Amino acid sequence: AAERTLLAWNRTSLSLIAFGFVVERAGLLVDSIAPNVMHAAQMLATFWLGLAFILLGAFTSLFSAFQYRQVLATLTPAEFPPGYNARWGLLVNVAIGVFAILLTGALWFWRG
Repeated sequence: AAERTLLAWNRTSLSLIAFGFVVERAGLLVDSIAPNVMHAAQMLATFWLGLAFILLGAFTSLFSAFQYRQVLATLTPAEFPPGYNARWGLLVNVAIGVFAILLTGALWFWRG
C-alpha cells in the first residue's frame, strides 16, 4: 500500500512539473504567435507561475520519497517478498525531484 501511495504522489509530482513547464512556456508561445499581445508583466507572471508549479512538483516528489523511506524503516525484512527491492520507487522519486530542480535552474538561467 505504501508503494502505491508513493506512485500516486509520483504521478502527481510529474503532472505538476509538466503543467509548470507548459505554463512557463505559454508566455513565449503567445509572444511568438502574436507579438505585442502580452505585456511584459504577463510574460513575467507566466514565468514565475510556471517555476512555482515546477518547484511544487519537485517538493512533492522529494517529500513523498522522504515519507516512503520512513514507512520502509518500520517494516521488518520478513514483510518484503524474497528478492524484492522496495527502494527503486524511492530512487525514482528523488531523481524526479532533483531533475525538476535542475529544470528550474535551466529555465531561470535561459529565461532570455
